[in-house]
Amino acid sequence: MTQEILNSTTQFLQQKGFLNPEIGIVLGTGLGQLVHHLQVEVSINYSEIPNFPVSTVEFHSGKLLLGMLEGKKVIVMQGRFHLYEGYSLQEITFPIRVMKALGVSSLLISNAAGAINLNYKKGDLMLLDDHINLQGGSPLAFATVSDFGERFTDMCTPYDISLNTKILAIANENNIVLHKGVYAAVVGPQLETRAEYRYLKIIGADAVGMSTVPEVIVANHLQLPVMAVSVLTDECNPDDLKPVNIPEIIAVAGEAEPKMITLFKELIKSK
Repeated sequence: MTQEILNSTTQFLQQKGFLNPEIGIVLGTGLGQLVHHLQVEVSINYSEIPNFPVSTVEFHSGKLLLGMLEGKKVIVMQGRFHLYEGYSLQEITFPIRVMKALGVSSLLISNAAGAINLNYKKGDLMLLDDHINLQGGSPLAFATVSDFGERFTDMCTPYDISLNTKILAIANENNIVLHKGVYAAVVGPQLETRAEYRYLKIIGADAVGMSTVPEVIVANHLQLPVMAVSVLTDECNPDDLKPVNIPEIIAVAGEAEPKMITLFKELIKSK
C-alpha cells in the first residue's frame, strides 16, 4: 500500500459525496439491519471503489454508505473482508485507513462470534475488552508502514476506555446483558475442533471469531478510538459439540441484532 493509493481512493469517495463523516461503523456477519435506521445520503458498491476489496461472503452486502444516524454523520461498511476470503491483512484493513482519511474520529465495530466462556449464552452480547491475535500476521507488517504511523504501535489498551465505559452504562440503562471479555481472532473459515476450543479457553479467550482484530490494530496505528461488540451466536462447549449450523448462527445474530442497534444508536447519540 502507498500514500498515493490511499489518496486516490479517498479523493474518489469525496467526489462521490463522502464528506465530513464523524464516526465509522463496520457491520459484521448477519448484522446489517442498522442501515435501516440510517438516513442514507450516499451509497456505493465496494466493486465501484478504486483499490477496494470486494466481499465474497454471501451474507455480507458489500456497500459503503454515508448518512445521518442520531444526529451524527456516519460512514457504514455494510459487509467486511476476511483473511479466509484470500485477502491480505493490508487489504482487509484498507477501508479503515480510508475512513480515517475521510475524517472519522471514532470507529464502532460489530461481529458474530462463538462463546468460549460457557457462562455466556448464544444471543448475548460481549464488549471486547482485549483480544488475542491468532491470525498469523499483522496488518502493520509491510515495508512503508511508518509512512502512515508509528511502526511499533502500542496495544496495551486496544479498545477505547471512554467508549467502553459509555456503552456499558448504556447497556445497564437499557437492561441489555453486555458481557466484557477477550476475543480471539482465528483465520477460518473452518470452525474449531474440540481441542482448539479447549486451547482457546486455556489461553484466556471468552469468544472466538474470524475478524475485527486486524481493523482494531490499524485503528490503534492511526490513533483512532475504537470499540467492538460481539453477538454470541453459538456456545462452543468441547464436551458437547454439535455440527455447525450456519443458518442458525445467522438467525441468532439477527434475533440479537436489535440489542446491538440500541447500544450503537445510543452511543452515537451520546457523542
